[in-house]
Amino acid sequence: MPGRWREAKPETSGESAIDSPPWRVHRPAMAKIGERASLQILHEKPFGLFLDGGDLGEILLPHREIPRGSSLGEFLDVFLYNDSEDRPVATLLRPKVMPGQFGRLKCVAVTGVGAFLDWGLPKDLLVPFREQKVRMDVGKNYLVHVHLDEQTGRIVASTRLTRHMDQTPHDFYPGQAVELIVFAKTDLGYKAVVNNTHSGLIFANDVFQPLQPGEALKGYIAVVRPDGKIDLTLHASGRGKIDDLEARILAELEARGGFWPIGDHSTAAEINDELGVSKRAFKQATGALFRKQQITIEDKGIRLVVGE
Repeated sequence: MPGRWREAKPETSGESAIDSPPWRVHRPAMAKIGERASLQILHEKPFGLFLDGGDLGEILLPHREIPRGSSLGEFLDVFLYNDSEDRPVATLLRPKVMPGQFGRLKCVAVTGVGAFLDWGLPKDLLVPFREQKVRMDVGKNYLVHVHLDEQTGRIVASTRLTRHMDQTPHDFYPGQAVELIVFAKTDLGYKAVVNNTHSGLIFANDVFQPLQPGEALKGYIAVVRPDGKIDLTLHASGRGKIDDLEARILAELEARGGFWPIGDHSTAAEINDELGVSKRAFKQATGALFRKQQITIEDKGIRLVVGE
């Protein structure tokens, strides 16, 4: 298109990386399907830009996604996947779940080859029948693992989660903060994916509200067992946690006029509703306040000790 292009600005032009839009970068990177890469604009056709994909050849960025003010020779930060004809294609969009990660996605179609999920890109994500633990239904959400199929070279998803978890030894340690995704309920509690790699267990007595498959939440490593299995908790441990809870209890007592009808007679669910902590943590904090003579513990609650 005559007159459309301008010369790419040199890196010393005064446009800093901070001020540049996130898709306009100036660093080359190797192009791989299922990953983001910084690719150089080579030329334009009526249906889009062609980027230098290295070993993948020239890769199309469709016309509808061309950024305003793009320049020949400029580098764009794109995600690479295959179109319906298995040709590499680029997009400025970011998938809802990146390859190598677990996430909850909605089924939007079922065909003769499998189910298709909405993952935020123009082409829906395939879940082949062999990768479905149970047959999927349109309109329902499923927790899946997204990955590059080594046999076909296509990005696919799977509900057979455990086969895609890391089986190599981990380096988690007690007290470490981690990201969790719940994937199953058992008699002992809830299984969760830990930091998108390994599996761990949240025991039922540490959970005070129903958890749903695909629910993402923050947690902590409670115990690393000799066999490598991981016990999880939703509550931070340690003295700092208890100190903070003590301050919250004292502030609540003052706001309530010095008495709070909560104590050992209260259920774990009631304590969690009030403070968002386990009953064990509550008893540790109130016990510490009692020893400091800041509260008294009564049959029907706790009372603030007022100084003389």
